[in-house]
Amino acid sequence: MNDKKSKTLKFRGNEYPCCTSLTMGIIGGKWKTVILYHLIEKKLRYNELRKEMPTVTERTLSLQLKSLETDGLIKREVYTSKPPLKVEYSLTPFGETVVPLIKSIATWGDYVAEHHLN
Repeated sequence: MNDKKSKTLKFRGNEYPCCTSLTMGIIGGKWKTVILYHLIEKKLRYNELRKEMPTVTERTLSLQLKSLETDGLIKREVYTSKPPLKVEYSLTPFGETVVPLIKSIATWGDYVAEHHLN
């Protein structure tokens, strides 16, 4: 943000024209911030996430989880010690760095809902 020169930023093989583009490339879209928001306080299993976001399709949730995992924001832990298979999602240390941003987005959403909706 400090450097106003025109240069591309690279992250995980993708190029972005500026820092905001990079940020939105990582957490943008309808569901990624919602997933991150629900993982702020605790680990959740896939079905627990689905219950928190009942309008997301299974395919979309799976794709968004994979994308967040690939980008290093969430961790997928598989427990196989006893059936049934258990999978939990949680924020990584890198993912925790986005928590203040996610909380700010949530606060702004509350403000809009209170003051600017008809």
